[in-house]
Amino acid sequence: MYKKTIITALIIGLMLPTLVQSQESEFGNWLIYIGSKKIDQKWNIHHEVQYRNYNAIGDLEQLLLRTGLGYTFNKGKNNVLLGYGYILSENYIANTNDKVSVNEHRIFQQFTTKQKIGAITLNHRYRFEQRFVESDFKMRFRYFLGLNIPLYSKEATKKSYYISAYNEIFLNTKSSIFDRNRVYGGLGYHINKNIRLEAGYMNQFFETTGRDQFNIVTFVNF
Repeated sequence: MYKKTIITALIIGLMLPTLVQSQESEFGNWLIYIGSKKIDQKWNIHHEVQYRNYNAIGDLEQLLLRTGLGYTFNKGKNNVLLGYGYILSENYIANTNDKVSVNEHRIFQQFTTKQKIGAITLNHRYRFEQRFVESDFKMRFRYFLGLNIPLYSKEATKKSYYISAYNEIFLNTKSSIFDRNRVYGGLGYHINKNIRLEAGYMNQFFETTGRDQFNIVTFVNF
């Protein structure tokens, strides 16, 4: 009963921003690959590709490429990382079917930490970004809170499936402090100890508009 209460409270907390936000939304699709290559017991290389579409597939919204060098400490619970990202955005011009391409180069620093509550894993990520968007310079802070709930106990022979949920808020350093918020819930499957697949629904909302996405994610650690 105690574990069920914790799980319920965490899920409600993650979903609360969506429950209190009412706005129009469009549906899209994100295909995501997230990888981590160990150099040794402490150092790792992060690499990531995201192909984001306005619709199911084929109408490019964003192509995001990200990499970084990370250092792990505190028995694998914490990681600090310095990274770089390139983002190509294909933005529709208002009230037309025409698009304009926007290029962004991004430097970021992040700190991640893990917590365990019984079988539940909590993930915290704090990220600070310096964004070079064409000729404009912006900075942004992001906080990510995620949870992972295995669907089988440690004693069970089948431990492959899990539930994943997260909330991430984006805050600008200048005017219009609130940038966006993302809420996600999905189902994951461990293929083996190094590879897992995940599929789920994400709502991303801004000050006055929102978007819904169906995300398919592949995680690879080697």
